[in-house]
Amino acid sequence: MGVWAFGREEKMPHTHTPKRTHALLRNTCSLFLRSQSLMADTESYAIAWLPGDGIGPEVTREALRVLEAVASTYGFAVAAEEHLMGGAALDETGTPFPDTTRDACLESNAVLLGAVGGPTWDDTTGDRRPESGLLALRKALGVYANLRPVIVPEALATASPLRPDRVGGTDILFVRELTGGIYFGTPEGPTEDGARSTMEYSGSEIERIAHVAFRRAQRRDGHVTSVDKANVLEVSELWRAVVTEVHDAHYSDVDLRHLYVDNAAMQVVRDPQQFDVVLTGNLFGDILSDLAAALPGSLGLLPSASVGGDVGLFEPVHGSAPDIAGQDVANPIGTILSAALLLDELGEPEAADAVRHGVDAALDAGFLTADLAEANEEAVSTSTFGREVANRAADHAPQNVPTL
Repeated sequence: MGVWAFGREEKMPHTHTPKRTHALLRNTCSLFLRSQSLMADTESYAIAWLPGDGIGPEVTREALRVLEAVASTYGFAVAAEEHLMGGAALDETGTPFPDTTRDACLESNAVLLGAVGGPTWDDTTGDRRPESGLLALRKALGVYANLRPVIVPEALATASPLRPDRVGGTDILFVRELTGGIYFGTPEGPTEDGARSTMEYSGSEIERIAHVAFRRAQRRDGHVTSVDKANVLEVSELWRAVVTEVHDAHYSDVDLRHLYVDNAAMQVVRDPQQFDVVLTGNLFGDILSDLAAALPGSLGLLPSASVGGDVGLFEPVHGSAPDIAGQDVANPIGTILSAALLLDELGEPEAADAVRHGVDAALDAGFLTADLAEANEEAVSTSTFGREVANRAADHAPQNVPTL
């Protein structure tokens, strides 16, 4: 276990020469007084840092580097404490989700996870599988909404398997229900001559995830596409009815449309730019968000957040990639952008925007990891890309603080 603590570094204002104007002096004093006020009232956040397996330690380390940079600039402090998770925890403690890790996560303000699993543990079964630790973590935190942004920066539009004019500027937020549906319905399991799974949702489960989607849409472009299979499934009939009721009662300022899941899959490929927020159940969200993950051209670009409980879980979409672990070549963007989602949920939106600015600025400057670089382009390392993002994020001045 390790601790990584960082926060705002206060600096005394420069001494001005007599040639400086009185207005500049007044602005400097105002900035200094604000700085002192921030120092006295600095918010401190405890982050449970779970590097996990494979490339998890490398990519989370770069996310923490960027958090350090924006914490220093934006006037808050973060203490990241490292704990075992997944295969690494299994090897050391005999379980993929030790009680000490569970307790630390519940006592934190947020959880930053790298990745879990790998071929080393393919022979483990049941609750001993590294991936089962992730399910146990989600259950312990009480999260029920998975947020997965799929964004295609203009600088990377040519990396997509689709035409750049179709995908450039795509910005979709998938809101997926995490705790219900066919993955958790009962009865389930083998039968005498086959197997069965049960898709089940309560009205209250649908209602709470619908509120999440509509509230997110209010902060974005104000459009929600709810995905179901109401022409075939009774569960989807209920889904559509409850989502419509929630919309009509509380969110008339948001545009709502319904799509069948097969049509939605086609539309994500044909015209992804039409979507703002996509609201789905567990199974459909799992499939659609993975389909959309192909749009940017690399899984390494995609972040995610699981929220709804007192403590949120933030992790990249990609897996542990053991074949490149320890080589300093993994793409840390998905994890860095997961840290931006973490800051959003902690109530630090300006710092979150600075992180996103840092990523965009680094890409615009031509810094590309191996999965993004073309044959004639030089690829940079994981750590180099992290440093470039951190520098640019730190230089993105707070918008509500006067600058000289």
